[in-house]
Amino acid sequence: RMPDLVPTADRWQRASVAFSLSILSLVFSITAFSSSYWCEGTRKVAKPFCTGQSKGDHCIRFNSPDANNSNAVQYIWETGDDKFVDRKFHAGIWYSCEEIINEEGEKCRSFISLTPSADRGVLWLSIVAELLYIILLLSGAILMSVEMCYYSTVIDGLKINAFSAVVTVLAGLLGMVAHMMYTTVFQMTVNLGPEDWRPHTWDYGWSYCLAWASFACCMAAAVTTINKYTKTILEFKHKRKTLGRSLKIKYKFPDH
Repeated sequence: RMPDLVPTADRWQRASVAFSLSILSLVFSITAFSSSYWCEGTRKVAKPFCTGQSKGDHCIRFNSPDANNSNAVQYIWETGDDKFVDRKFHAGIWYSCEEIINEEGEKCRSFISLTPSADRGVLWLSIVAELLYIILLLSGAILMSVEMCYYSTVIDGLKINAFSAVVTVLAGLLGMVAHMMYTTVFQMTVNLGPEDWRPHTWDYGWSYCLAWASFACCMAAAVTTINKYTKTILEFKHKRKTLGRSLKIKYKFPDH
């Protein structure tokens, strides 16, 4: 029977670190995938005419008190950027939302419909890769939890450990490709998307940072798992060599 190669506390500690990183990566990825704050920015739109009790700097006021008279000549003394207002927006994989001027709330529309037709295939590949990334992260976390609660032979534990490492590495590669594809699609949409959506200024939001943080945690979990597997194998070889040497000495010099 193969002896226990690694102290139970040490093995449990390393397995729990890998499992915690995997769960953290899974939570981050699901949160980022379901949110719409991958990119945030502003879009310049012309100020609407003030209606009713509308006041403030977000609309253009008539110079005539009779606002309902369509024949009244409207003089707009504002010039340059004063005719425009910055409307905030945020976009994710599924939809893009922008604020409504002079009203509360947001107006949302599907981001897929905004994407140029030539790039929609890449966006769908990105979505599929994100889903596979989440599925593989979940599978890796399940395998790690099985390994933590598995107390049979060391060989079986090593097999589960190796499989969970492969699944986690594959998940990380898929996540990286998915994030990069979405970045490319968004930049193409900024340049070639509808005129009534193209942002004036934009930057990556907290969801985008969370997605890459998920990737970092995933790779850290994979490295920890591989390190645990490698260390166990090396300790096994060392124990076997030590055992073989002691047996050779015992049979060469038997006790009287």
